[in-house]
Amino acid sequence: MSATSTVSADSQARPRIVIAGAGPAAQALVRQLTRTPFAGGITVLSNRDDAPEELLELAALPQVSVRFGQPASYIDPDSRYVTTSDGLEFSYDQLVIATGSSPAAAPLAGEGRCLSYSTIDDAARLGEAVKAVTRVLGRRPLGILVGTGTAAGQAEAVLRARGVRPIRTTQRPASVVPTLAGSTLPAAGIVFEDGSSMAGDLVVLAEEPIARDALAVSAGLKTARQGGIVIGRDFRTSVPGIWAIGDAAVFDGVRLGLLVAASSAASVCASQLLQAGLAEPLAEAA
Repeated sequence: MSATSTVSADSQARPRIVIAGAGPAAQALVRQLTRTPFAGGITVLSNRDDAPEELLELAALPQVSVRFGQPASYIDPDSRYVTTSDGLEFSYDQLVIATGSSPAAAPLAGEGRCLSYSTIDDAARLGEAVKAVTRVLGRRPLGILVGTGTAAGQAEAVLRARGVRPIRTTQRPASVVPTLAGSTLPAAGIVFEDGSSMAGDLVVLAEEPIARDALAVSAGLKTARQGGIVIGRDFRTSVPGIWAIGDAAVFDGVRLGLLVAASSAASVCASQLLQAGLAEPLAEAA
């Protein structure tokens, strides 16, 4: 028998929003919702066993409950409840899937020395890192960009805008060449499986990750051919009462994380959720 979460009669009467995922998009959405007059409860199902500071701050809010180490594993869209991997059940009025994405390939040897670009939110961080490297070198850096697709294209635009001379390769290297001991630069180049190499002042990985959409697939939501949960402009999925945000979502064939910043997406999604919460009671009354 599965354990069921217990809630008071008062909390059952309030609108309930459950968010499956606890990454940047989910956190941004919670912040947006708690800045509004939303009077309901928000439950965040996190797959992390640890409690990072940013999640603890959200968990301290009176209307927010963060369940650490309780990732969503099953959705019943008809009865509107979510089951976690430990068998806890959470009823919802609106469910938001924010499960993010995961690397498409195994970790690269020396990957920690590389800069990375996965979503549009990485643009500012990448720009700051490039600025620091340029300051150390005293000249325009030579950058090696690894990747294909939209993410790599965006990363190249950011590098060029920051004065980097990018050399792009679609072939995945075998390892990253470290800089000399004591150097503040992150990497000196890459080496391929055949022994050939490329030298540079920095290495940027912009490989397309894989959207974590298994939860959506199991619930019968429409997904894109290349992976990811298909959403409309209002962040609704193909199933009523279920929404998607962040890097697990796909709009017009492109991962949402490459189209709009997490804070901007969260602002629009929060507005749509609030409107839906008001509309449903009116529909029931009619």
